[in-house]
Amino acid sequence: MIMSRETLIPATQHNVLATGTNIKGEIGSEEDFRIDGSIDGNITCRGKIIVGQNGTITGNITCTNIEIFGQVKGYIICKDTLILRSTSRFAGDMKMQIIEIEPGAQIMESTLSMINKASEPE
Repeated sequence: MIMSRETLIPATQHNVLATGTNIKGEIGSEEDFRIDGSIDGNITCRGKIIVGQNGTITGNITCTNIEIFGQVKGYIICKDTLILRSTSRFAGDMKMQIIEIEPGAQIMESTLSMINKASEPE
């Protein structure tokens, strides 16, 4: 008799806010978060946030990494890497350790500051 052995491999977990979905309020997430809908409120995420081309956020964001294809208006504190893709539109202030800006990205009314990782508390 052959005994089968099931192996469970943990999948990467993430949250998705689909196109056409609108949320107003505070959001907290321990895992990665993809936003293709609209959020009016603050977001705290311990993982990576991806704002899709149809995604819009009006509010403050605190995260580890963020990649923006859509529109964000507010204040971003990103502990590591902030990426503005060519389709992105950003208005507000940003604080990050690393920034990557593609040609075509629109940055309006913004202040950028860099985080010195050695001086940031954990």
